Amino acid sequence: MPYAAVTYRVKLGHEEEIAEIFAGFQRMANPAMSRDDGSSAGRLLGTAVFIKDDVVVRIIHYEGDFAAVGRHVGAQRGTHLIEEKLAPYLAFDRDTSTEMDFAGFFRDATMRCISQLPPVPQGVGQ
Repeated sequence: MPYAAVTYRVKLGHEEEIAEIFAGFQRMANPAMSRDDGSSAGRLLGTAVFIKDDVVVRIIHYEGDFAAVGRHVGAQRGTHLIEEKLAPYLAFDRDTSTEMDFAGFFRDATMRCISQLPPVPQGVGQ
């Protein structure tokens, strides 16, 4: 199951405030993602958020269509509440007010994946 990483550039010196914002984020009620026609596009399996100096990285564990992740997350009310609270600490302004705006930001902020290794099955290579 794949992982993705999304970056946020933030202003230096606000690590604790940003940590508090993300600490208040609640899990989505429905991790299932759908396409416009209602068919399954996958599901979110989990996320983790890291901060170091002026960079925040959100790691996303998902299955299915990654483009659906941005659309799904952008449609969540909690995402927009986090975006509003995070805005004063961002190094660059961005518009994520609509689902489409958020999906565009999400796509552009996704880091290039250069390696993902699945766990070695039990008994292989031993």
